[in-house]
Amino acid sequence: MKKEEIDKLIEESLSKEDAQFYHDLDEQGMLKQWGGLYSGKLGKWAVVVTTFQIAITLLAFWFGYKFFTVEDTILMAKYGVGLLIGVIMNGLLKQWHWMQMDKNSILLEVKRLEFQIAVLTEKLSDK
Repeated sequence: MKKEEIDKLIEESLSKEDAQFYHDLDEQGMLKQWGGLYSGKLGKWAVVVTTFQIAITLLAFWFGYKFFTVEDTILMAKYGVGLLIGVIMNGLLKQWHWMQMDKNSILLEVKRLEFQIAVLTEKLSDK
């Protein structure tokens, strides 16, 4: 049986409120997942990490600009190292965001499973 067929069977057997709750637990799009980072328990941390990431990005752009405009080799090496560190830090912060989005997606699936088990348990206890 396909996932869509199972979802349809579950929704048909639920009350209107339960069906709406079940429908709200469906998969989210990329922008909705990204927006979900800023709510919940780690929402304030996500704001801090995003702010830090913007600052690192601006600093990396400045290092890149200086790297290509300076004529001194020693300064060019220093700006190049700063640019490299900025790019690496940006990648790591982006990885943190992706991991949080993945965690939220997994938690949503666990809630869906809990809901399905509760519905099944209720149906079995009614028989």
